[in-house]
Amino acid sequence: MPTVNAVAALDGLPVSDPSCLQDVRVPVPELRPRDVLVRVHAVSVNPVDVKVRAGLGRQSEPKVLGYDAAGVVEAVGAEVTSLAVGEEVFYAGDITRSGSNTELQAVDERIVARKPTALGFAEAAALPLTSITAWEALFDRLRLTAGSRGTLAVLGGAGGVGSMVVQLAKQLTGVRVLAGAGKPASRAWVEDLGADDVIDHHDLVASVRGVAPDGVDHLFSPASQGNVEAFAEVVKPFGEIVAIDDPVGLDLVPLKDKSIAWHWELMFTRSLFTTPDLAEQQRLLTDVASLVDAGRVRTTATTVIGDFSAAGLREAHRLVETGRTVGKVVVHR
Repeated sequence: MPTVNAVAALDGLPVSDPSCLQDVRVPVPELRPRDVLVRVHAVSVNPVDVKVRAGLGRQSEPKVLGYDAAGVVEAVGAEVTSLAVGEEVFYAGDITRSGSNTELQAVDERIVARKPTALGFAEAAALPLTSITAWEALFDRLRLTAGSRGTLAVLGGAGGVGSMVVQLAKQLTGVRVLAGAGKPASRAWVEDLGADDVIDHHDLVASVRGVAPDGVDHLFSPASQGNVEAFAEVVKPFGEIVAIDDPVGLDLVPLKDKSIAWHWELMFTRSLFTTPDLAEQQRLLTDVASLVDAGRVRTTATTVIGDFSAAGLREAHRLVETGRTVGKVVVHR
């Protein structure tokens, strides 16, 4: 059986352990009818990569991680109609399948799109997972449109997803965007992305009141644990919150008096359940690529590691695990 190089995780080891990610050989994946086979040129590392690696139990087989990727289509399944061999693509993958930290990956065509022509593989690999999450949070969960007004607070505005929420909200809606950032570098980053004002999550209530005394209509949260009471203070009556984290035992009762709606966003939902609208992810990534090529949205790659190996990916995981990165960490060949 032909094999390819890959990087795999074993036993949920800490990132400080050199064995937490290992160079391995894995079989070339077999294609399902709707799959494309992609030769991966670059990946980015997200908090979900770190979370999955750290949460692994003892493994009998190495697990290839990775979601974001950019590369070239090398083969197509029998029923593929939207992509062709030789096309440059980007995508965020499927959490139920083998990941992108490999030479060749099989991915359903419905969640793969042609990458922005203005970007190289490394810059494009920074975008898919965060773009899909931001797009679904804004337009599927909060149902914002080009005609939407009001105020949106984006916590973690300098993070991977927050950076895309800020950009897409400014480009495709009429809302005022307040971006959460603490460090000077983070503040400069979100201002450069187009945020109207900067707020500080360390004192969220006072910070929001300082720039939006009447509160906000919408709030994006990547870190909800311990913050619900503050959210209840700063979100207006009948406002809405969308969250992407996994807080344990979250108590939403403080939101009830104002009838504040709470939405969950998980970009893997469509692929987890093979929903009838699975191809929406290809469509929205195509729209994001068009925005990039038009100069309206930019890559969020800030740290680029030219070492597609266990060592390079360990360094990427270490950086992401600090929780202090601005933008995205990318690894390329």
